[in-house]
Amino acid sequence: MFKIYQRYIVLLYLKNFFIIFCALEFFYAGVDFITNLNKLPDSANLQFLYLFFNLMSAVNYTLPLSIVFAMIISKFSMIRSNELLCMYAAGITKNALILPIFFMTLALTFGYIALNFTSFSYAYEYKSNLLKYNQILSTSSDLFLKYEGKYVYFGELNPLKQEAVKVKIFDVKDNELQEIISAENGVFTNNTWVLRNVEIVRKPKINENLSVKLENVKLPYMSVLEKFRPKIIENAHLGQSSLSIPDAIDAIKFFGMQGINIDSVKTNLYLILFFPFFAPFMVVIFYYYLPLSGRFFNLALMNFIFVFIALSLWGVLFVLGKFASRGAMNPEISIILPIFALGIFASVLYRKNR
Repeated sequence: MFKIYQRYIVLLYLKNFFIIFCALEFFYAGVDFITNLNKLPDSANLQFLYLFFNLMSAVNYTLPLSIVFAMIISKFSMIRSNELLCMYAAGITKNALILPIFFMTLALTFGYIALNFTSFSYAYEYKSNLLKYNQILSTSSDLFLKYEGKYVYFGELNPLKQEAVKVKIFDVKDNELQEIISAENGVFTNNTWVLRNVEIVRKPKINENLSVKLENVKLPYMSVLEKFRPKIIENAHLGQSSLSIPDAIDAIKFFGMQGINIDSVKTNLYLILFFPFFAPFMVVIFYYYLPLSGRFFNLALMNFIFVFIALSLWGVLFVLGKFASRGAMNPEISIILPIFALGIFASVLYRKNR
C-alpha cells in the first residue's frame, strides 16, 4: 500500500503529467491540422479521423517530454510551497520521494511500448494516407521479392487488410525454374498466406527417352509463404521504417536471411524499445539536482534551465536516431549506448543518496 506522502506525490505528478501531455498533444495536432487544412478531404468524418491519427502519432514525441516536464513542474511546485523541505525535515529520504514518480514513469513507458505491439505504430501511416489518398488504406502494386529461395510477385498488396491479388510464386532451384504458382488473390491469416483459385504449373525433369510435358494442377486454396508478413513485404518494397514490434522483429529475421542491410529496421525497433526509457532516467537525474529550497535560487530561471536541458538532450538523441535510420551511424551506438549511459548515471545518483 502507498503511504500518504507517496499517494500525494503520485497524484500531484499525474495531474501535472496529464495537463502537460494534453496541452502538447493538442498543440502538435492543432498546428498540423491548420497547416494541412487545404489538403484534407472534404468529409468531416475523414477530417476527424485525420485529427485522431495525428494525436496518436504525436504520442511518440509528446509522451517522453511530458513525463520529464511533469516531474520538473511537480517538484518546483513542492519547492515553492516548502512541501519538499518539510518532507525532508520529517525524515523522508530523497530516494523515498523519487521512487513513486520513477515507478509511475516506468508504468507509462511500458504502456507506450505495449501500444507498439498493436496497429498504434501505424498511426502516422494512416494519417499520411488520408492526406495523400483521402483514405486510410493504401495499396502497393507490382511488388517482386525473393523469399526462401522463391521469387514472389504481387500485382496489388494491401498490407493493412493483409490481402493481395494476382499472386505468382516462382520456385527456382539450381538456377532452374521448377514450378509457377499462380492465384487470383490471397489473404495473410494464421501467420501464412492462403491463396485462392490456385493454378500450379510444374516442369518435369528432362528425360531423353520421354517427351517433356508440363504438369498443370488446379486447387481451390493453398497455404504458402509462412511468416511472410504484408508489412515486411511493403517495407522491403518502399524502404519504410515504421513498423510495430512484432513486424520489426520479423523484418529483421527476413532481411537478415536475404543479406539485406537491416540498420533502418533495427533503428525503428530500438526507438520503440529503448528510446522511451530516456524519460524515466532523466526524471531521476534531474531530481537529484533540484534545489532543496527556493530561498537562495531563482526558481523561474532554474525551471527554464531544466526544461531547456531536457529539450536539448531529447533533440540530440532524436537526431542520433535519424542518423542511424539513414545508415550514417550504428543504431546500437547512437540509440542503445546513450540510453544505457543515462541509466548508469541515474543508478549512480540513486546509490549515492542511499
